[in-house]
Amino acid sequence: MKKIWQKDDLATNILVNKFTVGKDLDFDERLAKYDVKGSMAHCKMLAEVGIISNEESEQMLFVLDEILKDIENGTFEIDKTAEDIHSQVESILIEKLGDVGKKIHTARSRNDQVLLDIKLYLVDEIREITALTDEFFQILIKLADRHKNVLLPGYTHLQIAMPSSFGLWFGAYAEALLDDVEMLFSVKNIINKNPLGSAAGYGSSFPIDRESTTYNLGFQSMNYNSVYAQMTRGKSEKMLSMAMATLAGTLGKFAYDVCLYLSQNFDFISFPKEFTTGSSIMPHKKNPDIFELVRARCNRIQSLPNEFILLTNNLPSGYHRDMQLTKEILFPAIDSLKECLEILSYTLPNIQVKDGILEDEKYKYLFSVEKINEEVKKGSSFRDAYVKVGQEIENNEFDFEIENLNHTHQGSIGNLCLDKIEYQFNKLKNKLLG
Repeated sequence: MKKIWQKDDLATNILVNKFTVGKDLDFDERLAKYDVKGSMAHCKMLAEVGIISNEESEQMLFVLDEILKDIENGTFEIDKTAEDIHSQVESILIEKLGDVGKKIHTARSRNDQVLLDIKLYLVDEIREITALTDEFFQILIKLADRHKNVLLPGYTHLQIAMPSSFGLWFGAYAEALLDDVEMLFSVKNIINKNPLGSAAGYGSSFPIDRESTTYNLGFQSMNYNSVYAQMTRGKSEKMLSMAMATLAGTLGKFAYDVCLYLSQNFDFISFPKEFTTGSSIMPHKKNPDIFELVRARCNRIQSLPNEFILLTNNLPSGYHRDMQLTKEILFPAIDSLKECLEILSYTLPNIQVKDGILEDEKYKYLFSVEKINEEVKKGSSFRDAYVKVGQEIENNEFDFEIENLNHTHQGSIGNLCLDKIEYQFNKLKNKLLG
């Protein structure tokens, strides 16, 4: 297919073409519907300001609507001879409408086209990630409430520290997701601004109406300065990668906890055998491969911000072809993060927690702080009580009854505040998905 910027019939060198197009066409399938929607909004605006006639606009909108339907029902195919999705859509318009189709590119550039497509795509993906995070969050909240009275050892430095509970553990990750979604919400607000009309980064001498395309495309605002609109290419992807890395950090830490708690040396939890894998040589093994792969994938996702920094940090303002590589960095990572959320939500409801863990003699020193607090309540200073209990431990005289455990403050094992966490999460989720 002849390139839309080509001024003569001389074909681009095959090797040059292969190198410069790269993997773009593979990823452009994701952007196809957004490119068409952007063209539809642009087409309407061109008629509104009198650059094209209403009849020409209607003709183009009819063809664009046909293309959009083909995309949505799965019959649209990317032409492997096209340079990109923008070229293909324009080529279809020209093929069906002749000179009228050639008018679609008036007052825009492929630079603001791809900017627009990526922003619309990323906003939709943020919604999808949020919906999947919500599913995982609700499972954590239910498990936290169901197992709120089942005690669990708490650790610092991987040494037994103080009593915890499964309710506190599950609830901790639920609240972590609240902060992660808040970061996604902030990134969505920054990305959700219309760049269309910035053209190649310096605007247009045509009297276009950027408010019209902003409204028709559902953006909350626009990137007003045309130079800055171009500067958001790479920046939008980098900011989303930071939010994804934060969420991945939560999922990776949770997966590590599961691997740890599943091991025979801890033995706090188990899963039905269909959620673990065996060994080719050791018949007793039940390996947590799901959670190990979640951990590994999430570690890779946490490297994304650094990749974007390295890709974009040494570039001046204006468009540069380096930005083409943002797609192949970010798009597969979005898929991977969503897959991690999906498998966790599928697997976690089957978790089996062990009761009576703290009855084991090796955990008795978990209650040293409880014993100190009892002494303080009787009138001792904290420092004197600390020394007294420490001496009891050294002399093997320490003892504490689990039944005396009584934590009541907000966020403790006796007062998880799950309703508060759930309320805050749902309020934020509804804004994000709305």
